[in-house]
Amino acid sequence: MDVLLAGCELTEVTCKAVASALQSSISLKELDLSYNDLKESGVQLLCTGLNSPHSKLTTLRLNLCHLSKASCEMMASVLRSAPSHLRELDMSDNDLKDQGVELLCVGLRNPQCKLETLRLSGCLITHEGCSLLSSALKSNPSYLKQLDLNYNHPGDSGVRELTDRLNDPICKLETLRYDHGGECRIKPGHRKYACELTLDPNTAHRSLSLSEGNRKVTRLKRQQQPYPDHPERFDSRAQVLCREGLAGHHPERCDSLGQSLVNTGQSGRYYWEAEWRNGEIAVAYKSMERKGSGNSSRFGGNAKSWSLECSSNSYSACHNNKQTAIPAPSSSSSRVGVYLDWPAGTLSFYSVSSNTLTHLHTFHSTFTEPLYPGFWTLSSVSLCQIT
Repeated sequence: MDVLLAGCELTEVTCKAVASALQSSISLKELDLSYNDLKESGVQLLCTGLNSPHSKLTTLRLNLCHLSKASCEMMASVLRSAPSHLRELDMSDNDLKDQGVELLCVGLRNPQCKLETLRLSGCLITHEGCSLLSSALKSNPSYLKQLDLNYNHPGDSGVRELTDRLNDPICKLETLRYDHGGECRIKPGHRKYACELTLDPNTAHRSLSLSEGNRKVTRLKRQQQPYPDHPERFDSRAQVLCREGLAGHHPERCDSLGQSLVNTGQSGRYYWEAEWRNGEIAVAYKSMERKGSGNSSRFGGNAKSWSLECSSNSYSACHNNKQTAIPAPSSSSSRVGVYLDWPAGTLSFYSVSSNTLTHLHTFHSTFTEPLYPGFWTLSSVSLCQIT
């Protein structure tokens, strides 16, 4: 039996129920708890069930569950338990760091560990963590076949050490992924995926004025901008799109200072923030209708766009003209963070206050085209600089 609970706003309470199921005679094989706020307390409960002799779980996904290095120590206890049926473990998009990898390697080195696939994408891992993983594979070379370290900072030395394991005839490692690396990937949280965006004047409605290097849009009450006719311009709604399309192709490159050399449309995971005053934050396919005032040209009013409408005391998420009301969190601010994982099909919105992200809403979809960030406003919206 498979249980898929990704993005269901679950907490550690759910983990207690799942742990109970793992300790029973229920034959649970695959469990996906990704995109939930489980934290260490939830993982601790979960590991209680995984360490049970009745547990038959083979696949566990904990992508983006707000975990830290303490979770790695708990998972290591599962990997070295006898017998452990776990064959695939995904802890991607958690700030585990090299210290977490060190704790996890205690389990990987154990002969009882039969793990075949390990995903640690976007976990703030450097060459030190790669060296620890290489050493663990050398100690227990018989099982691990796939290792995903995309969106980390392995450096040349880390890649070299793991490539040695890949080429070692004794080691079973068959697939090693380390794309989209660089120093920019060791920023905490979603900021490791920060991208540079600019507004596209060719799409702006004539009531919108662009400024600050095409990073701010302001609604004009009486004046119209003398924009030329353009097939991509919104002619009825006060909306604008960015120039950059975001999709899941090609590696993004970073220079020695961690600055993005190919900013957008390249890596598959993106994060940006916007400061709003009576506005709407959205993404849309380029093929979205631009003409007329119907739902086909309104952000969130059709199948080609997703939006978050922001007001002083509430939010509202909308896609394909289906609205979801969202109460404003206690730490609500006028800044919204947007995280797009294009390959995984998730688009998440957060309220940003003092560098703390409070989850507002996540859309789940199968994206088929590049997504273009966009805005609608009664006042102004600005793209924020992320450091």
